Amino acid sequence: MFFDKIKERGQPNHVLIAAGLTVLAALCFAGLSAQVKFLSSDLHGFVITFWRNFWGLFFMLPWLISQGLGELSWPRIRMFTLRSALSLASMLCGFTSLSYLTLANATALSFTAPLFATIMAALVLGETVRQRRWSATLVGFVGVLIVLRPGVSGLGIGEILALAGAFLTALVIIVVKQMSRTEPSNAIVAYMVLLLTPMSLVTALPFWSWPAMEDWVFVIGMGLAGTVGHVCWTRAISMADASVVVPFDYVRLIFTIVIGILVFAERPDAYTLLGSAIIVLAGIYIARREAMLNQRAAREAVAASGDPARTAERDAR
Repeated sequence: MFFDKIKERGQPNHVLIAAGLTVLAALCFAGLSAQVKFLSSDLHGFVITFWRNFWGLFFMLPWLISQGLGELSWPRIRMFTLRSALSLASMLCGFTSLSYLTLANATALSFTAPLFATIMAALVLGETVRQRRWSATLVGFVGVLIVLRPGVSGLGIGEILALAGAFLTALVIIVVKQMSRTEPSNAIVAYMVLLLTPMSLVTALPFWSWPAMEDWVFVIGMGLAGTVGHVCWTRAISMADASVVVPFDYVRLIFTIVIGILVFAERPDAYTLLGSAIIVLAGIYIARREAMLNQRAAREAVAASGDPARTAERDAR
């Protein structure tokens, strides 16, 4: 692949390419949310979720075929099923919330996932979370309160679903962290794609209705946008540190605001913009702080190993 060759050759512009891929992924995910919101006037959120997964699997088939299922050893099926079930529950909550909220509000609340993940990393994984990350997490939730204004507009079903979806996304992050210690990344992705479609069909059947003829372009478009966005995001993460890539993901909020204005005549108020900015800044700080701590841990591990070759390699950097 072109991007793999760039990374292997160590081209100095690979960070810029990673940033561009992240922005493209953000645009795809914003387009996915817009299509979900458009379809929500005719289809139940659970049915939309099934079609997104069905067409997502369709567009992922070339990758699955190229990987070959023979390379995917039979996993700890319970963990793979749990990961897929959590992803499905998160998707169901997030997609359904879009029928109640503006694109900007739904996107802003979805960005609380790193805040929840920080808390659960400390409680579930036993990670050390120091004062700075706790402070950033607290500031992020202040931004959530500004967006929600619970004492003014009340906490509706849409807000609850969006926050529940973000919380479930954080759980997925924790589960994937655990699984990545023993399972290959290809297996984690492949089994999620394969399991999500039948699982989402089960949840969709009680609310089933067929899309209208004019809606099919958006039904298929969801799968395409989600797949392209996922591929771009994965490539970006493989080419640059998360602390470099993650900040560019937040341009998704700008894309959703613009789409909301142009397509749905939604105009975010000052509270939404202020609260969103606080949530984004808190998320960026947490990502950068985690990257710094990971780099420090890696340096300490190299020094403790007493391996001259690795120490020399570290110093060369």
